[in-house]
Amino acid sequence: MKNTTLHMKSAARFYVVQALFQMEAIHQDLSEIKDEFENFRIGAEQDGIKYNDADKKYFRKILDVAVQNQSRIDKLTDQALVEKWPIDKIDPTIRALFRGGIAELLIKKTPVNVVINEFVDIAKAFFPEGKETKFVNAVLDHISKDIS
Repeated sequence: MKNTTLHMKSAARFYVVQALFQMEAIHQDLSEIKDEFENFRIGAEQDGIKYNDADKKYFRKILDVAVQNQSRIDKLTDQALVEKWPIDKIDPTIRALFRGGIAELLIKKTPVNVVINEFVDIAKAFFPEGKETKFVNAVLDHISKDIS
């Protein structure tokens, strides 16, 4: 049971990153993105592809915190980056990773190391051969110390 719960939360985090990316890319609002993911993606089957199930409540919680606190999250991220790397110049997938990860850190219900490891694992899924995972790890680790 506990293992299933952990997998459901991991999947929720992955969907959060996708949702945040999509919100920015095509300018969807929060209610539209929640509806799409909860009704047509999470646990759904389309064209013979079965999407993983996820903890929808946790998905909503992280997504809500990310959207409600986006300016604070982006400011924290900017402060953690060197001047030549402002957040608006970062790959949009990495921005979504930062926003989701920092949102979960702000919730303060999951141990910091678990949150960082989970979002680093998601980064590996999007950037399997890149240095981006180390970048995500370093920034989230730095920010976690600022908000603890």
